[in-house]
Amino acid sequence: MTDFARRLTEAERVMHHENRRPKDAATLLILDRQGKDVHVLMGKRHQGHVFMPGKFVFPGGRVDPTDSRVPIASDYDETTRQRVMARMRAPKTAARARALAVTAVRETYEEVGLFIGAQSAKKLVGADWAAFAERSLLPDLAPFRLVARAITPPRRPRRFDTRFFAISAQHIADRLPEGTGPSGELEEVQWVPLRDVAHLDMPTVTKTVIDELLIRLDADPDLREAGPVSFYHWRGRGFVRETV
Repeated sequence: MTDFARRLTEAERVMHHENRRPKDAATLLILDRQGKDVHVLMGKRHQGHVFMPGKFVFPGGRVDPTDSRVPIASDYDETTRQRVMARMRAPKTAARARALAVTAVRETYEEVGLFIGAQSAKKLVGADWAAFAERSLLPDLAPFRLVARAITPPRRPRRFDTRFFAISAQHIADRLPEGTGPSGELEEVQWVPLRDVAHLDMPTVTKTVIDELLIRLDADPDLREAGPVSFYHWRGRGFVRETV
């Protein structure tokens, strides 16, 4: 295995900003099997972004305080829940853990126009979820698998404690006809073969998560098991990779 922690440490970055506490964030790797290949949905961040402009990433973003109060169709399986909550900064609550996946669902809709959820008689409320309510959908956490976690190093312009989730494309319940999301935050949205991403300009952490996922898929092609998760964070003068 490549020394992923060293690769992250050696990536060029400016670290002279005022230090700040990382904010919870989540992102979603939507996986689509096409023959022998597995594709993942990615898009390019707008050049106007302060954080990682012009880079190809998965849909995702910062947790909104209201995400912890959004009703869901079903919760994580127990092992995934434990992985999500492992070494969580206080407050360590089930609602906060659920909010991470809910964020990934909301941001996936906003950025790429896909609905990840299940039919329910219960209606969501609020402008952020109006399109889900029209389709009688609630976020469904049961098929989510946590594949990695990474915290942005100190003294970066933005800092996030990000959980990287994966889910099969078969759980896409609906999609906007425009082929993109209403926020316009991601451009050039496309399905990319996981084993052929070298041509894309992406953050080192994104490439690292893809490499971690490929290793996991070799052992568990359908992600049936909620296995151990790699956790990258800065300690001293560089990244360390731990397993949770």
